[in-house]
Amino acid sequence: MRILVVCGAGASSTFVAQRVRSAAEHQGLSYTAFAGTESSLATDIDAADVILVGPHLSHALARIEADAARRGTAVVLLPSDIFTDREGTRTLALVQEALASRFDHLARQEQD
Repeated sequence: MRILVVCGAGASSTFVAQRVRSAAEHQGLSYTAFAGTESSLATDIDAADVILVGPHLSHALARIEADAARRGTAVVLLPSDIFTDREGTRTLALVQEALASRFDHLARQEQD
């Protein structure tokens, strides 16, 4: 599982990516997480299964979701207090919820 964390300049996304990667490792999950910026998203999106969007990019969420939908990539807008998640466990839970929702949606589409 590849998780892209997107923010404005890449600094805060780097911290979130490191924390979620560590939390996944502690749970025995083979997830990778990497940081990107809004300007690098067009390139980075193809390497991601889940995109975590920094709360300060909420203005760009609709565009990011549209780009991600064409690729089957899940998108999560991170809450404004996500940077207090020092262990990354809350962020990892958001990733897992998004993946579960995506797989449920795909399963329903196959049934229809």
